Amino acid sequence: MSGMSARSSLRARLLAGSLVWILGTLTVTGCVLGDLFRRHVEERFEAELRIHLDQLTASVELASDAGLALRTDLSDPRLRKPLSGLYWQVDREGGDAARGVLRSRSLWDATLAVPADGPRDGEVHVHRIDGPDRERLVMMERIVRPEEAVGQPLRLIVAADERGMTSPVREFVGLLVIALGVLAAGLIAAVLLQVSVGLAPLKRLREQLAEVRDGRSRRLDGVFPNEVRPLVEELNAVLQHDAEVVERARTQAGNLAHAIKTPLAVLGNAALREEGPLARLVGEQVATAQRQVDYHLARARAAAATQVPGLRSALRPAVEGLVRVMRRVHAERNLHFAIEAIPDDAAFRGEEQDLQEMLGNLIDNACKWARREVGVNVAVREGEVAIVIDDDGPGLPADAREAMFARGARADEEMPGSGLGLGIVRDLAQLYGGRIELGQAPAGGLRAALFLPAA
Repeated sequence: MSGMSARSSLRARLLAGSLVWILGTLTVTGCVLGDLFRRHVEERFEAELRIHLDQLTASVELASDAGLALRTDLSDPRLRKPLSGLYWQVDREGGDAARGVLRSRSLWDATLAVPADGPRDGEVHVHRIDGPDRERLVMMERIVRPEEAVGQPLRLIVAADERGMTSPVREFVGLLVIALGVLAAGLIAAVLLQVSVGLAPLKRLREQLAEVRDGRSRRLDGVFPNEVRPLVEELNAVLQHDAEVVERARTQAGNLAHAIKTPLAVLGNAALREEGPLARLVGEQVATAQRQVDYHLARARAAAATQVPGLRSALRPAVEGLVRVMRRVHAERNLHFAIEAIPDDAAFRGEEQDLQEMLGNLIDNACKWARREVGVNVAVREGEVAIVIDDDGPGLPADAREAMFARGARADEEMPGSGLGLGIVRDLAQLYGGRIELGQAPAGGLRAALFLPAA
């Protein structure tokens, strides 16, 4: 799971970084292109208005009756179509100011209301105003003084619908969004493909590590890229080194067991053939030494076994075999063993001898205290095996349960046993990354729940 989560995290970081880069780059590109196009349209729009304003300036003149007229009509046909969105207008300035003394046919019977900002002669001002059809107009104005009308300044005005400037920008931005969206989708697809192809060797590496962990393989094999090959070689070297270390430790533990047990057995047998206080003392001390040797050798064997990948011990045959043994050991008590259906795939990731050591101690302890029934239930959940053993005996108070794990602790001194069982069980479980919990069984006795890593 840790390898999978690490790979997923790497994939997520690569994808997130690529997506941020793609979206950021395309967003900035879209904003820059949109702004450049908007400026271009505005400049062309204002340039067109200036052309109309220049034509109006060149065409307006003072008529013979002191009125105003145009020498020639302006060229754009929209100026002759009512409410077309393009307009011009001439206002008189000065003492007899008048608005709209001359205007385009497109204004029909309306006039343009312009701000009274008073530009200097020849200066061009641009404003936003409301048009005759309630549309928004971009207006450009200029103050001129015809030679024929000294002291009679004229305000020349041309205006056009703002939509002529904003509509092309909106259309361009819409097309730009679609184009950049398609480009973003293509880039994201390319990034996904690149990340998938780039991380494929790590996926194969994870799968082979899982095979090593489950015991289907002893090393990593296959063709890997040059960037991953050194990692594979180092992992194979570590696996080989660990296997050698574990094998030496197991051999040394076995040699130590034989070296110590043989003299202890000789001393024990010699003490049994003799009588007297010294013989009893030697027998008791030999038995104590034998228990201590068994305890520490079990710990040493389990510590070495936890370093070996691929260990697997099926639970169903182990539980059924121990129950058959306990039926014979406690045959005089006529106990009933209630065993729930054990899943066929339930297996402990460790050595079978250690599994039998732990289960044997727990089931034997339950049999010693049970009145009539001992229950065994096995379940597999979230990568671990839960083994629950209940009895209908007197149980233990909550404040006394933790003390039972101390080496040599016993709930009743009259009950046979060494007091090492629960301590061994907890130590072995912890060596494998598991745990044991004591609680109250439904029948009132003691419940021992053993949690071990599942294979």
